[in-house]
Amino acid sequence: MISVIIPTLNEAAMLPASLRALHSQSVAHEVLVVDAASEDDTVALARAAGARVLESPQIQRASQLNLGAQQARGDVLLFLHADTVLPATGLERIAEALRHPRVVGGAFARRFQSDSLVLRATCLLAEWRGRWLGWNLGDQAIFVRRSVFDELKGFREIPLFEDLDFSRRLARRGQVVTLRPPVQSSARRFAARGPLRTTCADFWLTCRYLAGADPKRLAELRSRGDLQGR
Repeated sequence: MISVIIPTLNEAAMLPASLRALHSQSVAHEVLVVDAASEDDTVALARAAGARVLESPQIQRASQLNLGAQQARGDVLLFLHADTVLPATGLERIAEALRHPRVVGGAFARRFQSDSLVLRATCLLAEWRGRWLGWNLGDQAIFVRRSVFDELKGFREIPLFEDLDFSRRLARRGQVVTLRPPVQSSARRFAARGPLRTTCADFWLTCRYLAGADPKRLAELRSRGDLQGR
């Protein structure tokens, strides 16, 4: 069985589409929504859709993902963002990939729900990165064998780049795959500053992280929009 773990905070607008896409999946699965004190209808919508809802004491994605994994019953874990829609054959593709014993996990190619050429280019680069380096981000729907997740001790509870940190450690553990058809992710986070400026800021932060900068400090810079910070 595949355990689908969705961290949420005020995701009533986006969550229903993600949950509907899971209903059509033919592979046995459970859905765990790990909510961090949402003030909208997120919890009610999740329960109405048949998901198991867990209350997180922390508003932090890594902590929510780890809590979901602790409570999951499946031998495969899929970490899905609330604004990301899995393809109709998504769970089948995961099950098929994990029939190969050397495969420890992976993620999906990604498409944003936007006509932006910049975002299309970033998706192509992300797919290349995943196939050649095994590095993936959370909006690509990272999946992993439960046993391997436990060996890696889950996500490091850091405020930023917990997904990249985990996927890099996962890639060192064994073979990682990138699956198609792609997931469809919301482009909402690019709305405020636009695709190009947001992508440049993301790239700058990623370079700083890979160079050894403290994720907590980088999260503070991102929250302030301060791209000149040291």
